[in-house]
Amino acid sequence: MVVAPGGSNIKVVQPPAPTVTAPIPAAPAPAAANLTPIAPGAAPTGPRRMDDFRGERRERQEGGRTIITEPGRIIVRDPSGQSFIRHNEVDRFRYGARDIRTDRVGGNDRTIVVRPDGSQIITVVGSDGQLLRRVRRDRDGREIIIIDNSFRPRGPGGPRGFYVDLPPPVIRIPQNRYIVDYDQASPDLVYDTLIAPPVDRIERRYTLDEVRYSPAVRQRMPSIDLDSINFELGSWDIPPDQASKLQVIADGLNRAISRNPRAVFLIEGHTDAVGSDVDNLSLSDRRAQSAAELLTQQFQVPAENLTSQGYGEQYLKIQTDGPERQNRRVTIRNITPLLNGGQAALPPPPAGTAPPRR
Repeated sequence: MVVAPGGSNIKVVQPPAPTVTAPIPAAPAPAAANLTPIAPGAAPTGPRRMDDFRGERRERQEGGRTIITEPGRIIVRDPSGQSFIRHNEVDRFRYGARDIRTDRVGGNDRTIVVRPDGSQIITVVGSDGQLLRRVRRDRDGREIIIIDNSFRPRGPGGPRGFYVDLPPPVIRIPQNRYIVDYDQASPDLVYDTLIAPPVDRIERRYTLDEVRYSPAVRQRMPSIDLDSINFELGSWDIPPDQASKLQVIADGLNRAISRNPRAVFLIEGHTDAVGSDVDNLSLSDRRAQSAAELLTQQFQVPAENLTSQGYGEQYLKIQTDGPERQNRRVTIRNITPLLNGGQAALPPPPAGTAPPRR
């Protein structure tokens, strides 16, 4: 994203729309071993560095796009030059779970993560691999819909794809309140940004994929940039001495979620332009997931209220091909108004308003 100066108005420039608008394919299904609970304090398993799996990538051409698969991820290269990555989020919910169950209902895959207190996080995925619903059910059976993509928006030619081509918003707030520098922000400013309204009109509800992959949709919400976490080269593990840097953002997230248990926050990963663009995209996605996992495991931010996405080197803050700390960042934004069509201030729905159980 490039913010062009211009008095009190900030104009946001976005990249060209993708040439192929077919949905992003589903990520590789998790292995059975990856659908078991993870005990608190357990050591991470699986690859932890890019060198651990780079040789396992496979590439093919499909529908005019290049499709790259690697452990846990699928990457799509569009002829426009844009690239998109997808991963399976169920893995984040394993931490501290008492039980994990999966079943298939009416052509949809349902994963139920049972927590020690008896509450459940229910994720329903369609036959095409796209998320349909995420629901929290408490031990008394009361349900809150957190994400609902089942409405499947349609356009003139049928169901919409993953990308929405909107004009960029014109920002009428100060630049330092639109993109907040976490290291310079007070706890109150962090919280205020996490609950801030959209900067421009929200025309309709958007699916999570439309939010993930459409920059002009995301840019309608203020964001917080954190560029002071020092990851090891080629790794997505957050060293213990860096974890405390997330304390203030975690406090703000927990406070915002207590205010609105339906709130959803996007944790974005970005890199600089040094190295392979495919490596950078995968690395940023894994680092964003690591940040989301740490927020849950160390600071008790509910995993179901977070989602993560990597963008690699595609949205540089500083336009340079060289190493640049400001480009290596984690960005956090509230996407609730985008998912519910701008109704960010609505209270949680009453019990029993979730989709029927099957």
